[in-house]
Amino acid sequence: MKTVLITGANGFIGKNLIATLERMEDVEILKYGSENTVEQLEEFVEKTDFVFHLAGVNRPKDVKEYETGNKGFTEQLLHILKEKNKKIPVLLSSSIQATLNNPYGISKKAAEDAVFQYGEETGANVYVYRLPNVFGKWCRPNYNSVVATWCYNIANNLPIQINDPGTKLTLVYIDDVIEEFINALQGKENRDANGFCSVKRTFQVTLGELADILYSFKKSRETLVMPNLEGDFERFLYATYISYLPKDEFGYHLDMKRDNRGWLAEFMKSNQFGQIFISRTKPGVTRGNHWHHTKVEKFLVIEGEAVIKFRSIHGSEIIEYRVSGEELRVIDIPPGYTHSITNIGKTDVITLFWANEIFDPEQPDTYFLEV
Repeated sequence: MKTVLITGANGFIGKNLIATLERMEDVEILKYGSENTVEQLEEFVEKTDFVFHLAGVNRPKDVKEYETGNKGFTEQLLHILKEKNKKIPVLLSSSIQATLNNPYGISKKAAEDAVFQYGEETGANVYVYRLPNVFGKWCRPNYNSVVATWCYNIANNLPIQINDPGTKLTLVYIDDVIEEFINALQGKENRDANGFCSVKRTFQVTLGELADILYSFKKSRETLVMPNLEGDFERFLYATYISYLPKDEFGYHLDMKRDNRGWLAEFMKSNQFGQIFISRTKPGVTRGNHWHHTKVEKFLVIEGEAVIKFRSIHGSEIIEYRVSGEELRVIDIPPGYTHSITNIGKTDVITLFWANEIFDPEQPDTYFLEV
């Protein structure tokens, strides 16, 4: 069993790290936050085998808090470690701004220097990570992350401010950060020749591109067209955006086209994946009786009983497939075959449909013909 101390346990990175460590059976976690005392910190140090030093000040009311919250607290922590004769590893969450000549950067650089000096004096392993802009769930909006702020504002129908759309950002995803921190805990850190550690994967994006992507996420609820999530960055950003939805807006309504047959609703569309929709069909009712040149579909009955019929538009042979929600079976709809689905049961039929392209009313590629 390894005991780890996490300072800044209630912060963005701390919460994500704890959520991962709690799934590890051989790790005990000591959580230190702003509500804890120095005496408690000393007690934690007595028990710990590894320190994740994540606590720090990013946007204080008084600029002097940079010095006390970053440099000062780091030195205090290291002093306790040395006083207790604890030569244990320390991981510091620093910032790429440590290279800048501003109060925040200077205070982070001083914290780095203190950690490196602790390593030299004690022989303990130290891990200093100069992180770029970290994004992901649980990051505090309107604080020090443009991604968190814009995700929150756009999800809550608030404006965002873009001074220069061409400004480039280097971003790192929280899950990648946590994975690297766990690697460090296990002695498998990614370290460069200068002694600094880093997360292997980062992403580059301009402010203008970031805004466009986030607004496309918001718009997708109205158009049902999902943005391209093929890339890891887009997938990670989408997960981040969704985490900032207002609690009373997790759900949204679909447009249900109702008639005497039942109803049909589009669920999701994608320029890469096609389209998914769902229908409810009353007993004895038939849908379809049409064919396509190029469009292909999949039918999946998830409730009720139905028969799906096919006929080549050049032939007379009728092919039948009986399907039921009791035994899920996907039916492919080839091009050039007119097809229909009929409810042959006593209850409504619920069917999921997939098409390989989004329906275009200008070029529907749908031609009515009785099976």
